[in-house]
Amino acid sequence: PPEPPSAPADPAAPPPRALGPPPQGSAGAAPRAEARPSAACPEQEECSVSADTVLAPLRAALDACRATVQKQVCNDIGRRLTVLEDAWAQGKLSAPVRKRMSLLVQELQQQHWDAADEIHRSLMVDHVNEVSQWMVGVKRLIAETRQLPTGE
Repeated sequence: PPEPPSAPADPAAPPPRALGPPPQGSAGAAPRAEARPSAACPEQEECSVSADTVLAPLRAALDACRATVQKQVCNDIGRRLTVLEDAWAQGKLSAPVRKRMSLLVQELQQQHWDAADEIHRSLMVDHVNEVSQWMVGVKRLIAETRQLPTGE
């Protein structure tokens, strides 16, 4: 009988595709951000971070910026946050991305701008395919929130 068109992988042959989605949990890759992961939910575990835990503070930060930031910029950030929300709701974000976004929001709330920026950068490097459509808005939000006058 003739062989099937695609025989099982020949060990000497290169893998059929070098690119693909990153493995869930990426256990071998340490997070680039020097963030302090909470003991309750280490990065490798499946985290049940709710979308609202991340999106509510981001939207609050956006609202705080509206008085001083151009309307067009705020609208763009808002659109990108909606893209993030949709991706989250549709289950398109991996556990490491959800976890790091949760950490990023915590740093933002504590006004640890450099730490939030570092988490943003690590997400762009490690998960660019997942975050590229909306992370620009988060980056701009970090920058604009950092510029807000403090309550002194």
